[in-house]
Amino acid sequence: MNKGELIDKVAKEADITKVAAKAAVDTVFGEITASMKKGDRVQIAGFGSFFSDKRPGRKGLNPATGESIRIKAKFVPKFKAGTAVKEEVAKRRK
Repeated sequence: MNKGELIDKVAKEADITKVAAKAAVDTVFGEITASMKKGDRVQIAGFGSFFSDKRPGRKGLNPATGESIRIKAKFVPKFKAGTAVKEEVAKRRK
């Protein structure tokens, strides 16, 4: 599912216009991103938690030259699924 398909589904299920659904989806994603950027954790009961975590710096190799390089530490987004989501995904049929 892509963002457009999600907006269509929200519009249909909530019986709202696609414009309103797009605004709602954009607001949710924007607020989650802004909270993680500040270092806050976003916990959605029954779904999971969005958070940012610091990835430490490390050594790497330049693939073009083989030269050793230093990769800087940075913050990366992470998601931890809640129990309900894990259980539903486990029921997936092949």
